[in-house]
Amino acid sequence: GLIMASRKGNDYFEMLSELVDYSCSAANLLHDTLLNFDVNEMKNKIGEMHNIEHAADLKKHDMMDKLLKEFITPIERGDIAELAHEIDNVTDAIEDILARIYMFNITSMRREALDFANVIIKNCNELKGLMKEFRNYKKSQEIQKLIVNINGLEEEGDKLYIMSIRNLYTTSKDPIELMTWTDTFKYFERCCDACETAANVVESVIMKNS
Repeated sequence: GLIMASRKGNDYFEMLSELVDYSCSAANLLHDTLLNFDVNEMKNKIGEMHNIEHAADLKKHDMMDKLLKEFITPIERGDIAELAHEIDNVTDAIEDILARIYMFNITSMRREALDFANVIIKNCNELKGLMKEFRNYKKSQEIQKLIVNINGLEEEGDKLYIMSIRNLYTTSKDPIELMTWTDTFKYFERCCDACETAANVVESVIMKNS
């Protein structure tokens, strides 16, 4: 059994799924941190987030090493690499949000930030579903629906972004608050974009291989 297992090659679909697990962990940590926001806990949370991001990076590098040595892959090597990169970007984008909140020493949470964190959790869950379905893309009834859902969440993120910035500028006159939250909301929106980019890569890979 052992020899067969090693000759079968690597399960890239499984590895991509595991990469999304890190994105999901990061999204949950972000949401949890904002929901129970405590300025004194931020340094610890940044550390926890960095550990998730670092583990995801190691996983991606390990995957790239395997990919370089692999002779035959289920879909093109470049496509697997690009997808791994885009999923990794999602995790990085989540870390970037928390980094902003920490760096700017934001001391009270805004309602919209929580709404955004919720959209990001949904996005990562849909991406997770997408990776589960990906290996059966030729037969899957679900895959197109998942891609549409992620596109919908990106639109939701856009609307939320406009509303968040508008609420900010209609309720605050404090230049520091305006500056820090304008920038932070931009990073929330970027994260939603990163999720959509990953879904778009999946879609184009399916088109190429159909």
